[in-house]
Amino acid sequence: MTDNSLRHVAIIMDGNNRWAKQRGMAGVSGHKVGVERIRDVMAACQDQGVEVLTVFAFSSENWRRPPMEVDALMSLFHLYLKNEAKALKKKGVALRVIGNRERFSPAIQKAIAAAEALTAGGKTTLVIAADYGGRWDIAEAARTLAQRVSEGHLDVAAIDESVLHAHTCLADLPPLDLLIRTGGEVRISNFLLWQCAYAELYFSDKLWPDFDGDELKKAIANFYERQRRFGMTSDQIEAGALNA
Repeated sequence: MTDNSLRHVAIIMDGNNRWAKQRGMAGVSGHKVGVERIRDVMAACQDQGVEVLTVFAFSSENWRRPPMEVDALMSLFHLYLKNEAKALKKKGVALRVIGNRERFSPAIQKAIAAAEALTAGGKTTLVIAADYGGRWDIAEAARTLAQRVSEGHLDVAAIDESVLHAHTCLADLPPLDLLIRTGGEVRISNFLLWQCAYAELYFSDKLWPDFDGDELKKAIANFYERQRRFGMTSDQIEAGALNA
């Protein structure tokens, strides 16, 4: 029998710049409002019993954006880390940041470590993907395995999907169940490529600053209307449910 419970939701938070442009505002204004939506959606996840929320905050490719925008995003990220950690701890949320931290300033790297340490032990988890890419994640896992082989700690024949998975960023968390993208685009943009192999996909026309807790609940309701088969037939799934 397959498990249809929803434990892990991930979101590509798209549409901040367009939301601001529609209102004649600077793009960073949309990102500031977007931060508020993370709070709303995290609260909705807790209400719905979701254990993990992973949000795509800054991709490996986002460094290509105009320098002024990148600087503004980095300042906003730093501010969020410093201001939000205590609130997350109070709400029982553990914060984790995944991605390549080497390109962040020492101040941001220090703020990440401090926020993760302060919130450790929370019953629910908020994962922020920053300077993250799905291909990077897989390549890093492959590099680690290659290093272990070269050092004689791992036999090549022992490498399978489970071994590679164990070296990806979210290996210790529940599998991804639902991947949401806001903003009307229908693609996954190099986000959680390994993890979303069997995730349900949900695309919303809402721009991220307009995607609140109620919109998340709509996505969750849609998730529970689907039948997850994981390669099996509908008859097998239904038989498993009857025999459970």
